[in-house]
Amino acid sequence: MLFSPKIENKNQPKRLAVKLNAKGEQFVLQGHPWVFSNNIIKINDGAKSGDLAIIFGKSKNRVIGLGLYDANSPIRIKMLHSGYEKVEINTAFFQNKIEEAYKKRKSLLKTNTNSYRLLFGENDGFPGLIADVYASVLVVKLYSEIWLPYIETIIASLQKTSKAKTVVVRLSRSLEQSKQHKLSNGEVVYGTLENEVVHFVEHNVNFSANVIKGHKTGYFLDHRANRKQVGLWSKGKTVLDVFSYAGGFSVHALYNGAKEVTSLDISKQALEIAVENGKLNAYKGKHKIIAGDAFDELAALIKDDVTFDVVVIDPPSFAKQASEILLAKKKYAQLARLGEKLTAKNGLLVLASCSSRVLSEDFFEINAKVLDKNDRRYKLILKTEHDTDHPIGFPEGAYLKCGYYRFIDS
Repeated sequence: MLFSPKIENKNQPKRLAVKLNAKGEQFVLQGHPWVFSNNIIKINDGAKSGDLAIIFGKSKNRVIGLGLYDANSPIRIKMLHSGYEKVEINTAFFQNKIEEAYKKRKSLLKTNTNSYRLLFGENDGFPGLIADVYASVLVVKLYSEIWLPYIETIIASLQKTSKAKTVVVRLSRSLEQSKQHKLSNGEVVYGTLENEVVHFVEHNVNFSANVIKGHKTGYFLDHRANRKQVGLWSKGKTVLDVFSYAGGFSVHALYNGAKEVTSLDISKQALEIAVENGKLNAYKGKHKIIAGDAFDELAALIKDDVTFDVVVIDPPSFAKQASEILLAKKKYAQLARLGEKLTAKNGLLVLASCSSRVLSEDFFEINAKVLDKNDRRYKLILKTEHDTDHPIGFPEGAYLKCGYYRFIDS
């Protein structure tokens, strides 16, 4: 048993009978993983986070879905199962879901890669729960109290499936404040961890992740395929990696024979990690760093007439809420303009977005409008989304989009 001394289940989960309005019922039957509070028209009194919500449909009062109640979120019920098929939410249910998720990653794991996302939240049927594997270390990140009554069973299944020797738990800020458990963020709950910096391999390239203090679970795995692609197109080139963080694109470029790579990020600490990640591999090119605000530093490079054969711009999410969408679109347009000016003759500009609220078609339209205003001819040679271990299970689950723009200069 992994967690028995750590979790205080002050209230064992109850079974809740739930009725929804027509819109909510429609979402459930369509397999959407979220039920909002304003879709609920009837529910037991005293419902608590982690209680099992049994949703009854209007037609013949049949059960149409099962989910976990979340008292602390406007998404009041996170769905585990939709449809008329009878299921029991127990150890076997979670184990089967985890095995299904693992099967989707098998093709990736046949490559020389030992880091992957085993559970991608709602997209794998585990809303508010992420599980990433770095070599022999499994990092489980919890975003909601709904999982506290079940997490011991789930982590045991995750460890069994991934064959991880060590399990680390990471907590969202809200869960760090919760009094329903005694877990601490970054706690090792299974096995031992000799060093919080874990080395792993991504398509033959060596990297490291701080699984205790790093962002999210320690690293960003979703861009893996794009990093590989940029690397393959960087041989003998000069490369600019904007918002580089730990140097994902930079290190792949260096590994694949780039002549010179410049990593640009506002965090000096992230740039230090990028340099160290580069040194985990053999390379002959030069690795330069620029610490500062991306918009300011890009403008300064343009002023100095500096250009690069390959420019990669992969910013953080600019629109975490609906009110930020308009500003986000302006920032993407600005980055496309700056990127075009920094891309050398016949160069490659790679533009990415991880803002789920900015739709893919809108993002590509913004880029096209900016690039079409210039005299330079270009071709959109590739459009990509998440890597294999980030399957898309519902519309809002699709957040990552990336476009490769090749300039055709005479």
